[in-house]
Amino acid sequence: MKRSEINNYLIFAKEYFKKHCFELPPWAYWSPAYWAKAGAECSEIREKMLGWDLTDFGSGDFEQIGLLLFTIRNGSPDADAAKNYAEKIMIALPKQVTPIHFHWNKAEDIINRGGGRLVMKLWQATEDEELSETPVTVQVDGITKTFSAGEAISFSPGESITLLPRMYHTFWAEASSCIIGEVSRTNDDVNDNRFYEQIGRFTEIAEDELPLHLLCNEYPSAKKISGNKKA
Repeated sequence: MKRSEINNYLIFAKEYFKKHCFELPPWAYWSPAYWAKAGAECSEIREKMLGWDLTDFGSGDFEQIGLLLFTIRNGSPDADAAKNYAEKIMIALPKQVTPIHFHWNKAEDIINRGGGRLVMKLWQATEDEELSETPVTVQVDGITKTFSAGEAISFSPGESITLLPRMYHTFWAEASSCIIGEVSRTNDDVNDNRFYEQIGRFTEIAEDELPLHLLCNEYPSAKKISGNKKA
């Protein structure tokens, strides 16, 4: 993707979150110049890969296969870690698909936070990580429901579903952009994602203009500085 395209999507995302009264933390708006001076006090943001994340999953067609994410908080996968949870907010464009995948360890609640309807399909994974044809039983807003494998399930704003480890899922916004919340165990994009088809995770970027904001895999190392800093 071109950096100019990413910048435009970030502008859209900030406006769309505002429109639906979802406020991001202050550091969501920091400039690359500010990050170049940021010190060790920001280590958790860097190390846990918090912040902006935009991917086309290697498709080269973000509007058809892709997702825009912002990781708000994230802990450690260590069993004895005090912070063992994570939260994301995402935007799916109309008909934009997130490819079929599951997590080996992460359980998560996926919540329609506003905008359009969210559509999802589910499958249990077989022992050899294929798509099972058996029905899928899940909690939808705390209510136990059973769906056929691969059945399209639609969620209005405010509705949510709990996904357990090894539960394949794919989702998209039905007719208009949808804000999607995720509350989960610790997020580990490096080791805990199993996509049904081999895909890319972080998008290759053509630098045709300067970045508006850095993505979560672009933070520079911490700088030791003193005094007040301005964004």
